[in-house]
Amino acid sequence: METIGITGGTGFVGQHLIKLLTEKGYNVIIFTTGSLKKSSETQVAYASWDPLSGTIDNDALTGLDAMVHLAGAGIADKRWKPKRKLEITNSRVKGTEFIVAQLKAKARNCTTFIAASATGFYGPDNGRKPFTEEATPYNDFLGNTCKLWEEASARAATFARTTILRFGIVLGKESGALPQFLQPLSMGVMPILGTGGQIMSWIEVDDLARMIVFALEHKNIQGIYNAVAPHASSHWQLMHTLAKVKGGIKIPFHVPSALLKILLGEMSVEVLKSCTVSPDKILEAGFTFIHPELEGAIKSVLYKK
Repeated sequence: METIGITGGTGFVGQHLIKLLTEKGYNVIIFTTGSLKKSSETQVAYASWDPLSGTIDNDALTGLDAMVHLAGAGIADKRWKPKRKLEITNSRVKGTEFIVAQLKAKARNCTTFIAASATGFYGPDNGRKPFTEEATPYNDFLGNTCKLWEEASARAATFARTTILRFGIVLGKESGALPQFLQPLSMGVMPILGTGGQIMSWIEVDDLARMIVFALEHKNIQGIYNAVAPHASSHWQLMHTLAKVKGGIKIPFHVPSALLKILLGEMSVEVLKSCTVSPDKILEAGFTFIHPELEGAIKSVLYKK
């Protein structure tokens, strides 16, 4: 069976992807900058890589049939001070440049490269149709970062079938945006950020893992695809759906945009931005969502075994 390498495999999306890959019989090598672990699963192994020091496990590279590149510093983990912005950009751009160069030089059997990007590539809704993959990058921090990130990933096309997935807001129980929204609900408070009308293009985490595997297994999938569910939702809809699924009394509390700008700084732009993104291209390629609707996705995330 084929061997799939994953950077960022110890993260939120990576863990769901690894579970799906091993269930389907693939062997997985997790490239990590942390300490190496011995996996309890015979199909999973760990290998070291460190793009900052320019080191990687060459033996692990030679055994790869495909690479899924998910690594990157968390967008919303810290306030966007200049040092943090540089870390976010470098972890994506320089990290991608390094892994692509190493694959080209040392992974001769690696014929598929799947890379993450983000819908931060797009700007705010402009009154026209939902954003498609042909749109130009928005001229702000995330838009410019995604542009450079994707350009670095696209260099892999010289030696491997290359697919770039622009992730929307990933809904999962362990990490991402959802736990932050759930915490105040557990105390009976339902915060509405800004007007609440801003559109959020989201995807349930297992659907995202399935889309990555779909891209791995279908040789006609190459280029850029939006990784978002068919039915984008407003922030207000998200919070009300969460409250409905959780049950009990939830008191709405509006958090003014001005306060968010003080608390979050430049990052507040993304929290308040309305960005409607089209999944039509991946749907036309034959991918089907298990969770196309928000309520079903949230129920799955919160209550699946």
